[in-house]
Amino acid sequence: MTQSPPLPPDIAPDAPLLFFDSGVGGLTVLDAARLALPDAPIVYAADFAGLPYGEKTEAEIGARVPALLGRLVERYRPRLITIACNTASTIALPQVRAALDLPVVGTVPAIKPASELSENRVIGVLGTEATVRQPYVTNLAQEFASDATIIRFGAPELVRAAEMKLRGEVPDPAIFDRAVHGLVSQQRALPIDTVVLACTHFPLVQDELAAAFGRPIRFVHGAEGIARRIAYLTRGQAFVGNGLRFVATGPASGIEPYVPALSQRGFSSFDTL
Repeated sequence: MTQSPPLPPDIAPDAPLLFFDSGVGGLTVLDAARLALPDAPIVYAADFAGLPYGEKTEAEIGARVPALLGRLVERYRPRLITIACNTASTIALPQVRAALDLPVVGTVPAIKPASELSENRVIGVLGTEATVRQPYVTNLAQEFASDATIIRFGAPELVRAAEMKLRGEVPDPAIFDRAVHGLVSQQRALPIDTVVLACTHFPLVQDELAAAFGRPIRFVHGAEGIARRIAYLTRGQAFVGNGLRFVATGPASGIEPYVPALSQRGFSSFDTL
């Protein structure tokens, strides 16, 4: 029987995986990662005080994200960071990797798998305004879907809708109608058949978006691919579970509305940064 490689001496077996997002959208990435690594200890960090990222400038995000992650690394000593936020990844990933001496996994729009699925070669990209305007998205489209029409739309309202849903509230259906209209009103020739959910919040409201389209649509996001990357980078490492911990910026009262949904996912510890 082959043995797993020994754990690197500088990584404690109880060192957690750290997931970071502006809010609770990164839970969609965490869900996929927990299927791949069910025994891993987890710290999930939400920057509620900075939400929403999609309406901030690149300079604001580029300064805020590395600083926050530096504080989180000091407190929790993770073995790996996942920036479970498309906006933060497309803007601040290079700065974070330069500042921190540990593996950092980013989240990028799933244009490659969308291109593999699209039949009529018209692909929608729904994200925050900050994400959809990034050159990174253009580069992905040129590399993996150069023969397709890529239609982008920034829908920051969907972030708020996803946050509302996790708090047990019911978002206004008009939010989803506006997001869909923002895509289909730009259609060229054939209709969109595949939509990239280029914000980790958006899979939380995928059912509502599907209803707003009113016809079959393939939705694609990158959570499973990110989970595979995390599993690959931690292969052979030992995990000693110490539960799921949730930490957020801002007052503790900001966490309270999310506790029921978070508890259902297995979170038992709640703290502020």
